[in-house]
Amino acid sequence: MEFLYSFSKSRLSWLILFAFIIFFEGCALFFQHVMKLDPCVMCVYERVAMMGIAIAALVGMIAPQNAIIRWAGLLGWGYSAYQGLVLSTQHVGYQFPEFPWSASCALEVNYPAWAPLDQWVPWMFAASGDCGKIVWEFMNLTMPQWLEVIFSANLAALAVIVIAQFWALRKAKA
Repeated sequence: MEFLYSFSKSRLSWLILFAFIIFFEGCALFFQHVMKLDPCVMCVYERVAMMGIAIAALVGMIAPQNAIIRWAGLLGWGYSAYQGLVLSTQHVGYQFPEFPWSASCALEVNYPAWAPLDQWVPWMFAASGDCGKIVWEFMNLTMPQWLEVIFSANLAALAVIVIAQFWALRKAKA
């Protein structure tokens, strides 16, 4: 636990998290622009959740030795990963609906007026695909099922890092 606590206080740990997210976003853009798989509304919302993790990693990278900055990064990471898991689970529901007539996602994205990402960065955040259509599989898992794995792994890693933070506090008081 002490190693994880020390590691969370290094810029390298936050850089690794950032690099993983850039890799996954790069994969998404490869699927879209090279393989010509149109992203759906849920796909671009899941991208926003990934970008939330990237922003949290950048926050953590600012001053990981500072507990307030580090906790801001951890909280942002947790919030974004949780939202990503919720979105990807909902997306899987659209692909494998219990009641097919009731499962459909929005036809267009609904970003807040103060952040129209689909207008600012349409090549990344505009949606034109069908949420219920399975266009790619790897090892019998669809893309949103892989996102469930990725976001769950983020939450598991975060849980271990958070436990290490409290472990270090407990040990410091002893």
